[in-house]
Amino acid sequence: MVFELRRPGAVLFDRDGTLIRDVPYNGDPARVELMPGALEALSRLRRADVPVAVVTNQSGVAKGLLTADEMEQVNAKVEELLGPFDAWAICVHDDGDGCTCRKPAPGLVIRAAAVLDVSPRDCVVVGDIGRDMDAARAVGARGILVPTPQTLREEVSRAPEVAADLIDVADRVLSDTVTATPVTAGAAVTWSRAMGWNRW
Repeated sequence: MVFELRRPGAVLFDRDGTLIRDVPYNGDPARVELMPGALEALSRLRRADVPVAVVTNQSGVAKGLLTADEMEQVNAKVEELLGPFDAWAICVHDDGDGCTCRKPAPGLVIRAAAVLDVSPRDCVVVGDIGRDMDAARAVGARGILVPTPQTLREEVSRAPEVAADLIDVADRVLSDTVTATPVTAGAAVTWSRAMGWNRW
């Protein structure tokens, strides 16, 4: 189904496997490596005055595999390489914690949208796995999957949109029309970081 869309209110990126290479539970800034096209895609979106934010699960904190400070050091390295983001929303919980922020729950998308003063439905959520797409779907946001070798085949087949890379994402976001799947609205968030790491 083809929809005429305005430029999005914001583009919300998953971190690991999307903006940077996925190094499980990484607390070492020296191991941060950009994904192909990340800097160019973000530069194009910023030049077009589209807000950009990060929405990321970081359960390593809950598991005790890295500290909040180590996580922040990695995030600082991401911004050093890619430039400052307009908001960060981070879930430090594990799957069994029952939070409403950990993707596929929609809380991080809701929180980032609130910080940016846009509707979640006007956001684009970009990620590499099904959890990212499910979080987008839950609030009626547009989801764009950028698969990696780790992305499951069924996640690709279920995705509302699939892009080749982050430059392709920028092309799609900045174009006038897209092909997308209608999605439904969803819930709230209890923990995030936006311009500083804090409870919300």
